[in-house]
Amino acid sequence: MNIQGKEKEKMTYDAIVVGSGISGGWAAKELCEKGLKVLMIERGRDIKHVEGYDTAMKNPWDFPHRGNMDNMAKEEYWASVRTGYTGREEHRKMFENDKENPYLEKRGFDWIRGYHVGGRSLMWGRQSYRWNEKDFTANLEDGHGVDWPIRYKDLAPWYSYVESFIGVSGTKDGLDVLPDGNYQPGMEMNCVEKDFKAKINKKFGGRAVTIGRTAHLTSPTKIQTDLGRAACQFRNACMRGCPYGGYFSTQSATLPAANKTGNLTLTTDKIVHQVIFDDEKGKAVGVKAIDQNTKEEYEYFAKIIFLNASAINSTWIMMQSKSKTHPNGLGNESDQLGRNIMDHHLSVGASGTFEGMEDMYYYGRRANGIYVPRFANWGSDKKRDFVRGFGYQGGASRSTWGRGTGMDGFGADFKEAMTQVGPWSMGIGGFGETLPDENNRFILSDKKDKWGLPVVEFDAAWGENALKMRIAMMNEAGEMLDAAGFKNISTYNNPTPNPGIGIHEMGTARMGRDKKTSVLNGNNQVWGASNVFVTDGAAMTSASCVNPSLTYMALTARAADFAVSELKKMNL
Repeated sequence: MNIQGKEKEKMTYDAIVVGSGISGGWAAKELCEKGLKVLMIERGRDIKHVEGYDTAMKNPWDFPHRGNMDNMAKEEYWASVRTGYTGREEHRKMFENDKENPYLEKRGFDWIRGYHVGGRSLMWGRQSYRWNEKDFTANLEDGHGVDWPIRYKDLAPWYSYVESFIGVSGTKDGLDVLPDGNYQPGMEMNCVEKDFKAKINKKFGGRAVTIGRTAHLTSPTKIQTDLGRAACQFRNACMRGCPYGGYFSTQSATLPAANKTGNLTLTTDKIVHQVIFDDEKGKAVGVKAIDQNTKEEYEYFAKIIFLNASAINSTWIMMQSKSKTHPNGLGNESDQLGRNIMDHHLSVGASGTFEGMEDMYYYGRRANGIYVPRFANWGSDKKRDFVRGFGYQGGASRSTWGRGTGMDGFGADFKEAMTQVGPWSMGIGGFGETLPDENNRFILSDKKDKWGLPVVEFDAAWGENALKMRIAMMNEAGEMLDAAGFKNISTYNNPTPNPGIGIHEMGTARMGRDKKTSVLNGNNQVWGASNVFVTDGAAMTSASCVNPSLTYMALTARAADFAVSELKKMNL
């Protein structure tokens, strides 16, 4: 398909953003607010704010299977159901049908996707932490992967910028391992969590406990209310979409901000599969896409291109973008495209019961928990048999009527007992850092999907370092609960989950200092295609042990600022 003349002019913009998720929404907002005419291309369907969240206000009895997983989900959402929750009826429509969008596994990988406007910004965990200074130097210091081309100081002002816009609730704790940011009031810990915090602080001098820093509004600013957002309602039904805009998503925040400028065009159901590179001009000139419903082919053109289709799909596009200049895929002189897949390993920790405080309860259904920042291999910590570290997320709660499932008992007395709140319990689960390993990768298989595009094949597994770390993650979770006075402590280390289960996939087109060892430079530009930027999880050079989405946003805002500056200088 070769479009010329007026038809090509209709398809030409200042910038193209591929993907509408967390980083894509930020790219569109920033570029639009800086005066560029922007086309945002989403491969999936449109989901409109509020009206598109059709299960948001439903009760359990409004669903055929009470909101739970059914046999159809187990068959058609076969990757998603590995999480244990994404196949649930109440929010299944937010996740992708794996039977319709297949992938292959040489070694297992749980690829959890959301192909629609907003992407996984509608279903993300919303935990929002800054990386620390050491996170950006760890590769250099311990010899794994390649050195980051940026440092914390390069991203710090962009973290502040992003936090002020999205709204992050949390507390400032003065910890080097978990840098403070710009926060709205933190959500309150319940009485058992406060007791746990006090005892851990007393018995483990180098360990902290804080409330999760999460992208939920607790005291909305004018920036947020002007976009129609309101405070979190403590409903904890977030994966259905929030009609109140209480948590940050593309729909609640970046999309309306971009639309306010009048500079945004959004097109949906278009699967971008290639960046068009002009060998004579030495730069990218546009993208190729296929309509997912009609299979009609399209070409769109722009001066700059932001790939924000997710860590796997952005790289999938680059792999198919071959030219004379880039015979091995766009920016792939290093042969690192598709390699170094990272995720956070989890499903390891401990739980226990708490005796006392039976006269205490808590407000609402808080969509957040506590956080124990990394302490392993930090400060005065003892020498470990692994590098890097881990943090814990968790919380305390009281059991409700659901505890009666499987219990002995019947009749009026049993029903009456189930109307009373049950005992306290608490669990903490670890999130551990994984190391970059070029043998953890995906390739384009020979198999084609229904659009004639290559199907991804994964070949990834947890490394020896992660497996050693998990033993410490399990044991020390149990030790902390024991030290805090919990009873009936049960530790676990589930060996089953594959990489991908944390839904924090990173690293397939990493940033670096040299085109021989990386795909992107320090401004997120593709080596050899300087007008193409990649600012989603694909860009990550290492993984840290904290949730990565805030870093994606900061990288995107920073790269957009640089891109527009270079465009004005006519360098792109």
